[in-house]
Amino acid sequence: MKKVFISTAIDYVNGAPHLGHALEKIQADVIARYHRSLGDEVFFLSGSDENSLKNVQSAEKEGIAIKDLVDKNYEKFYNLKKILNLSYDDFIRTTEERHVVGAQKLWTLCKEDIYKKKYKGLYCVGCEEFYKEEELEDGLCPEHKKPLELIEEENYFFKLEKYADKIKELIERDDIKIIPEKRKNEIMSFINSGLQDFCISRSSERAKGWGINVPSDNTQKMWVWFDALTSYISALGFGGKDELFQKFWEKGDTRLHVIGKGINRFHAIYWPAMLLSAKITLPKILFVHGYITVDGQKMSKSIGNVIDPHELVSKYSADGVRYFLLREMPALDDGDFTYEKYEKRYNSDLASGLGNLFSRVIAMVDKYGEIEIKPNEYTKKEIENVWNKYKDKFIYFNETLIEVWSLIGSCDKYIDQEKPWEVEDKKEILSNLLYSLKNISQMIEPFMPETAIKMKEQLNEEDGIFRVKKGESLFPKIL
Repeated sequence: MKKVFISTAIDYVNGAPHLGHALEKIQADVIARYHRSLGDEVFFLSGSDENSLKNVQSAEKEGIAIKDLVDKNYEKFYNLKKILNLSYDDFIRTTEERHVVGAQKLWTLCKEDIYKKKYKGLYCVGCEEFYKEEELEDGLCPEHKKPLELIEEENYFFKLEKYADKIKELIERDDIKIIPEKRKNEIMSFINSGLQDFCISRSSERAKGWGINVPSDNTQKMWVWFDALTSYISALGFGGKDELFQKFWEKGDTRLHVIGKGINRFHAIYWPAMLLSAKITLPKILFVHGYITVDGQKMSKSIGNVIDPHELVSKYSADGVRYFLLREMPALDDGDFTYEKYEKRYNSDLASGLGNLFSRVIAMVDKYGEIEIKPNEYTKKEIENVWNKYKDKFIYFNETLIEVWSLIGSCDKYIDQEKPWEVEDKKEILSNLLYSLKNISQMIEPFMPETAIKMKEQLNEEDGIFRVKKGESLFPKIL
């Protein structure tokens, strides 16, 4: 049994979550559920990033205390667990004492690579990052398309340049594997352009007193990314009771971060450098997804084109939303959302596809009675082939689901060809169909767990016998 650590990024809580946040959480949840289905021991983590300047500015804008703002919005992010049927094992808040202890310990372990100097640079509060002028697009932040602030103050810096060659080697060898390859190439290009030491603190004055104190210097607060990245290990007890840290991080088999492409640099370069400095084990895999766009533009709270996952789920169901995001959106690239696309995909794949097939078969078996599981060799071979493709493609969720739906299509063709309603002894036909549906329910479980449970309950298989229990429609059609 492998020990597998899986994390999402932790989200800024300066506003409510949008569908882009939901996409990442669902993707990570699918991976976690899949590993559990293999018998692996999984620690699945998410959290909220509560120490950013974004939160300070949003609280000022709303005229409320910073703590009140982060407490209010944290609840909205945490509630995604229930709304989207996510299987987190823990949710870390960066204002928790366990995290403060862990972040300050990591700083202390990195102290030989930390120094203080005066600095002047262009800062994007949205990215929480300094940019070089040549990185800007028309003088604006390349990510948020907004002007940057000119900041001049004395801060602490980390000796990133010292670790450039080592990080390049680790990524080249796939010791830190970046998926997909094009994101790896982007990181290699950035490293080859020359890494510079980076700022890891801000003045307490600029931070308005909000954030984690730099050890032995309460005039400075940790840069939010130094503190935020530490959440992956502080949630495991790093800095305190570290049994989980030892089990899932230091001695674990897989350490996987699911992140958006906009924060790849922090996870592929800064985070490994910090861990190398502290002599802590490195992550193994970065799964880097794209963005959900609306009319081709990145969905963003700052842009104001957000779609509320709460509303979408209340209208269409959690599994419907999960399926659309995993099937319609390329797993590792951008995908565009419209309600028209959603309803078309739902009706074709879920209502008229899986839902219709399942109800047809259950209705036939319900009239016929008990059916023993005795699939013919052709059916067993076909399903074995789909399972092989499923396992090979799994992390490319949309491609994996295409394979599953090809099996659904095969079942529909089989019914039309064999016409079981015209055959006196239907047992072999129905057995093949029920065996196929059983496997389909197992295949979709990581993607649509509620639907998988409903299918299992209605199939009602025990000791090699199906005694179906006809229930509600899996996916009523959207009219």
